[in-house]
Order: sequence, then structure tokens, then C-alpha cells
Amino acid sequence: MSERKESTWIPLLVPDMPSPQELLPWLERMHKARQYSNFGPLVQELETEFSVQFDVPKEQLVTVANATLALELVLQALDLSSGSRILLPAFTFVATATAVIRAGHQPVLADVDASTWMLTPEIARAACERMRIDAVLPVATFGMPHDMQAWQEFERDTGLPVVIDAAAAYGSQSLQNAEGTLVFSLHTTKSLPSGEGGLVISTRPNLANKVRQLSNFGINLNSSASVPSGFLVAPGTNAKMSEYHAAVGLASLKKWEIYASKRRELQGDLIRKINLISDHTLSWQAEGSGGPLKAPTLLCAKLPNMAARHALEQACQRGNVMTRRWYQPLLHHMDALQHRCLSLAVPNAEALTQTVLGLPFFTGMSQNQCQRIIDVITDAVKAQD
Repeated sequence: MSERKESTWIPLLVPDMPSPQELLPWLERMHKARQYSNFGPLVQELETEFSVQFDVPKEQLVTVANATLALELVLQALDLSSGSRILLPAFTFVATATAVIRAGHQPVLADVDASTWMLTPEIARAACERMRIDAVLPVATFGMPHDMQAWQEFERDTGLPVVIDAAAAYGSQSLQNAEGTLVFSLHTTKSLPSGEGGLVISTRPNLANKVRQLSNFGINLNSSASVPSGFLVAPGTNAKMSEYHAAVGLASLKKWEIYASKRRELQGDLIRKINLISDHTLSWQAEGSGGPLKAPTLLCAKLPNMAARHALEQACQRGNVMTRRWYQPLLHHMDALQHRCLSLAVPNAEALTQTVLGLPFFTGMSQNQCQRIIDVITDAVKAQD
């Protein structure tokens, strides 16, 4: 690497948000309609687009303000007993666990597969043999899709509801001709950004409609229901997607395929170059039986050991390259969560927290930025020789 230190940091993430010019037609439509929230026409149009893309009736999906609230409302809509035990991976973002707690349940933390870094039906079955589990909340780790046929079989065998936290997996995760429930994030850093937003898709009868009702405070808006229109059916919250965010989502959809292709190309190119200069000492999340990652949003490498990760972090620090230790510490090591969770043995998750490191990844990365990342990895590898 050049002795001259670059003064500008390479950021970890840069959102692919639509430009003001791209948003303008949608904002003009919104302003003309004079409806800015409360299931407006742009939200309805966005949901129609999703129903086509996922090949499900509109009654089986609903948009919400964000994916965390979506998880909470789905758990509430399942009508589980208070304090139910919800199995989820120890290696995940805190929102998966906090949604469980805020819904009135207890997270049970399980291990993940060593190669795909995900909670699998096999791991879930083993957990069910050890203790009572009332529902399962697998995570599409870093956007890697789950095998929905396998989870459908698990659900039918055990009778336990399964909800896939597919926050980072828009464009990669689908129902795959199976029954199931998916929750996506439309956050600004995700592959389909609406600024803030979430999407629930479920073949479970009436679940999406329940979530829609709960997202509007729990008020009945169905004039044919047994409860009068406007009456409170269940305590909900205000989790509706606004027309502003729907406008961003619709504009983002127009160029989603282009950006997804750029992300795949960029990730593939960086991994090939890193493998070459590191002699494959860095490894990567493996594709599972759920299929390929079609719209990557992160670049996460697994180092051989803690010392190697520390050396890479130090090299990145010297080269002004941002990094992040994703999903660390594990949930049961956080003071705010450890007394509220049950934890099984999680050796694979523990190993990942000691060795995984997130590197910069975003569309529009310049050749200079890519080369700087290659250079700092080269420096770190040499320091370990």
C-alpha cells in the first residue's frame, strides 16, 4: 500500500436512494391526491406491485412503517399466549430479539449453521427436543434466503408457527411455492429502500389483515365485520406506511433490477480479488438450500482467527477504511437482554463473533476505493505471514 495515507474514509455503506428528480412524479401525485397516510393510493399501488412480484393475492401482504414493528405485529397477530418462547438465532441484529420481548414473549437463542450462518430447521428440531418452544423466528442472515419448503415441513411436523425475519433479503427470499410468513425491511440501507418501511407476506389465513388492522391502532375498518366500524378490536399501534415512504419505494422499484445486478457484480468481483491476494485465507457465507443471494447489501468476511481479524481491522484503520463487527456481541452477552433470554449452546455463533468482519460495500464504489480495500487486506495478510 502507498505510504501516503488517504485522508478520506471509505464508508461502510452508502444507500441507493432515488434522487429528488426521480421522486418528483410520485410526490406530485401524492400532493394532488391530498392524502399523505392512512392507506393512501401510493401505498395501495406499492402493495399491488408486491403482490405481482411475490405472486400472492393482495390480501396476503401488507406494508408497515418498518420491519421491527412488522415483527412485533406478526407475533401479536399469531395470538400466542403471553410469555411464549420464541426460538431465534443468537447471531442476529438486536431488533429480532427486542421485537419478541416487546410482543410479550421470551427469546430462546439457538446456534446457527457454521457455513450458512443461519438457524436451520435441523437446529430448530434439536432445540424443540430440549425444551418447550412455541414459535420459531429464523433470520435470513445478511440477506441469504431460507429454504421455505423445509420450513413448511417443519411447521407441519411440529405445529409451531414459523416467521422468517427476512429484513435484508428483499429480492432473494420468496415463498418458493411453499406456505409461510416473511417480514422484509425497506430501510434505506436495504436492497429496496423506501427510507423506512416494512413488508409482511403470509399465506397464513387472515394474518396480513390482522397486521393491517393492528398497524392502524387495532381499529376495525371493515364494515361487514361483527364489530362496528371504528371500534377497537385489539390494542394495536400506529405502524402504517406513509405515502412519502411509498413514493420512495415505488421510485426504488423502477431501478431495482439494475442496482441488484450491480451489487451482484461488485460483490463477486471483490470476493474474487480478495481470494486471490489472500490465498483464500478469508472465507464467506455459504449459499444454503434456499438459493442464491440475488441482491447483496453487505460484504462480510470470516477471518481464520481473532488475531487475523484484529490485524485486518488495524490495517483498515491505518488506511481509513471503515469496518464493522456485525452482530456483536451476541444477544445473550448484552446486559439489556441477557436476563430476558434463554440461551442454548451456540458454539458456531460464538466463533462467528470472533472472526466475522464487515467491509465497505455499496454501488458506486470507485476503482480507487476498491483498490484501497484490496491494499489493506494485502497488508493484513502479509503481517500474519
